[in-house]
Amino acid sequence: MTDASQTKPASGAALHWRALESLYASAPVNSLFASRLEIPGEGVSRIIFDVDERVFHAAGAAHGTIYFKMLDDAAFYAANTMVSDRFLLTTSFNLHFSRPIKGGRVIAEGKWVSGRRRVLVGEARLIDEEGEEVGRGTGTFMRSQIALSGLPGYRP
Repeated sequence: MTDASQTKPASGAALHWRALESLYASAPVNSLFASRLEIPGEGVSRIIFDVDERVFHAAGAAHGTIYFKMLDDAAFYAANTMVSDRFLLTTSFNLHFSRPIKGGRVIAEGKWVSGRRRVLVGEARLIDEEGEEVGRGTGTFMRSQIALSGLPGYRP
């Protein structure tokens, strides 16, 4: 057991990751979803979503917009771990649906693939409660002129 005086201070990268988690939680759109972002390391993200009938289409499964939201967010935050000064913008995103989501807990796993300067590529996959992949996507993200430090939700 260690006390606070023996623990190492968080690295600059870890502070950036915690600030990105705070940014995610502060976004008004995310108040519409039961979700939370976890960034365990550089180039990866994990978003836990609880999907229920409020996001279903008429045939009783999650609407495609929910797949996009989960996949885009996971790939975006994985890519934004690589950029500590600017907010990224999604410039394109391709998604593939493999199974319907009938509700429950869904994990979006994001991963940075390439790029560090102007354009970054990230990918994500969705895993349902049974451990099955239900969708995947790949996106490109561009550095914006928006400084992360100027966003009220970004708190290192």
